[in-house]
Amino acid sequence: MNDRTEADKAQTEAAPIAIMFVVARAENGVIGRNNTMPWRLKSDLQHFRALTIGKPVVMGRKTFVSIGRPLKGRSNIVVSRNPHFAAAGIIVAPNVDSALSVARGEALRQGAGAIAIIGGAEIFAQTMPLAGRIEMTLVHDRPEGDTYFPDIDQATWSEISRSRHPKGASDSAPYSFVTYERAGSPGNRDRWIAARHERAL
Repeated sequence: MNDRTEADKAQTEAAPIAIMFVVARAENGVIGRNNTMPWRLKSDLQHFRALTIGKPVVMGRKTFVSIGRPLKGRSNIVVSRNPHFAAAGIIVAPNVDSALSVARGEALRQGAGAIAIIGGAEIFAQTMPLAGRIEMTLVHDRPEGDTYFPDIDQATWSEISRSRHPKGASDSAPYSFVTYERAGSPGNRDRWIAARHERAL
């Protein structure tokens, strides 16, 4: 019985947890202006919720402040170097490595297969080498902005699906849902675990 318990525990600890980006990006790369999204896209909210519900979400402090509240049905992990930053309903981590450690624990506890990185630009940049999937809402507009998401490198990422949608009654632009997977990856690979293992060697 004890052997079975230990085997189950080891299998659980080794369970792959994917790291995916969930991002809305305009055609010119803009993802934000003055810490807000420079578009109105109510039709994307349900899509965002479907992608992230039941998963740990990792974000920077500015992104959390722009949202204004914890996202329900998700573990909210906020990266902040300010040791005094705190808010109800969130877990504060001092850096990305710590945030991902917490997120992995939350994912295993909840039975989630992925960690969702939702912004902002600095968090995306730090975790880009670890991500295996990008779920992008491509906004068909070119607004002014001060925060950007890089162009998708076709040598690194393979587009696996795309669906275009017209502007809804509460939207400021049409948009497309686009999914990318890291080229040469079997998908849902636990890239962060591999990277952490390599660092420890």
